[in-house]
Amino acid sequence: MIKPALEALQRPRLNRREAVVQLSELGFSWADLEGEEYWLDEMIAMDASVYAELVEASSMLWKIFDRTVRYMHGRRDLYALTGIPSILWNMLDGLELPPEGNISRYARFDFAIGLDGEIRLLELNADTPTGYAEAAAATPWLCRQAGLHSPNEAMPHLLAAAWGVEHPEAAACAAYGSHTEDSGTIDLLAKHSGLPIKMINLLDLSVDEGVVKDGDGSPVTRMFALYPKEWMALDEGGEALAYSIERGRLQLFNSPHAILLQSKGLQALVWGLHELNLLYTPREHEAIKAYMLPTYTKPLFDGSYVSKSMFGREGGSVKLFGAGGGLELEDRDGFDTSVFFPTVYQKRADLPELELRGQSYRILTGLFVLNGVPCGLLGRAGGLITGNTSHFVPIGVKET
Repeated sequence: MIKPALEALQRPRLNRREAVVQLSELGFSWADLEGEEYWLDEMIAMDASVYAELVEASSMLWKIFDRTVRYMHGRRDLYALTGIPSILWNMLDGLELPPEGNISRYARFDFAIGLDGEIRLLELNADTPTGYAEAAAATPWLCRQAGLHSPNEAMPHLLAAAWGVEHPEAAACAAYGSHTEDSGTIDLLAKHSGLPIKMINLLDLSVDEGVVKDGDGSPVTRMFALYPKEWMALDEGGEALAYSIERGRLQLFNSPHAILLQSKGLQALVWGLHELNLLYTPREHEAIKAYMLPTYTKPLFDGSYVSKSMFGREGGSVKLFGAGGGLELEDRDGFDTSVFFPTVYQKRADLPELELRGQSYRILTGLFVLNGVPCGLLGRAGGLITGNTSHFVPIGVKET
């Protein structure tokens, strides 16, 4: 392609004070976080043809991952291979898989999109992705100010459709009311759902003879939670929570089976099945080759590669190795979960570099999948590793 896939849009700066107030009213109240500018007053424009290919690639990858989870469900050797904690196996085997395409109704792919338009999947956040407020509330408004199209306008409607099926009675996160980002995320999800949702602090939950109760002692039977399911293997009370779900006392959203999609080990399983020419259709094999990266449970690379925990988040545990195999860079800000979970090894694909505010940033492109539909762009600007110190930068589509 001649035009760059991504480019920094030249436009006048917004009045930051006024914009921060407006964004907060829309549901994104952490544009400035702990005295730092989390939202960068910049705009990235994506070429329309690249966005169209991104949606098509995401739709195909969503089907591939769904097919793979159905293949591995009930196979405990594959649970072990992909790092699923054994304390969850009975729960996963005892519960019926959700309908095709809806193992997770609230997910986000993360891609490295080269300036030449090459699209490579880095990971799938299918359990508890954050960034919803940035994508669903902030990005459409910021795109309107810049005159760019935002496909994110559809996100609230798709979220409402998803929760209309699941009907959670409560939404929860840890430290609700004091953790700004997580609390604001579930507040906006509840608002967009249009349902009467009770907000709960996860730290106040208890389990009494298999019944989950909130801080007031009231039973909770249907709950959306920003709670990584792998932590049930580590947290005090995690086993009791898993038992409650297994026995049908608590229905948790996303579905418990979303952990099978969440594991980065699933990408190693997909790649292995692809190399053996198993399971997938010819078109799906083509998509795997075109959009995924070789991924293994051992470091089998001659050239540069990345290692990361199968359940790492916010860049934690990520290490970048150079062409000669030596360690070049590792994340030191995020929590390294590789002390608890196995490691996966992936061919290295560096993030594209753009100049924003006269400073060089690496750009990670997220694409939400809500109710099975690829629908919303999320931009993150940081270094070669996108950690918890990275910035939010909106991405819109430049229509020709």
